[in-house]
Amino acid sequence: MMLSEWMSMVKEGLKYSYAPYSGVKVSALAITPEGRVYRGVNVENASLGLTVCAERVAIFNAVSNGERRIKTIVITSNLDKPIYPCGACLQVMSEFGVEEVIIVHGNEVIRHSLKELFPRPFSDWRS
Repeated sequence: MMLSEWMSMVKEGLKYSYAPYSGVKVSALAITPEGRVYRGVNVENASLGLTVCAERVAIFNAVSNGERRIKTIVITSNLDKPIYPCGACLQVMSEFGVEEVIIVHGNEVIRHSLKELFPRPFSDWRS
């Protein structure tokens, strides 16, 4: 798949977002090294601490389908400015080997390495 296809897919996902409390709709794609694509959207809850971000939903979707490595995350939102992943999402991305985060804002594409966004992830203290 090409970047233009990912942009269309991630934007289409906004219609599936469940955001009745904040109104902030977020859609994400988790893309494996082999090019398989898994979508996720944010899912809010009246108990806001139970809300799950789109990036983690996409990764969990991939893991639920047998994946163990994610290469790229693509995200977009309905906000009037680019949206960036939260710390919890960055930590989960680190766990599954994400290398690149692509932020789509309208027709603008912003690319970051995960190391740039999250230089010092929590690591397994047992190793």
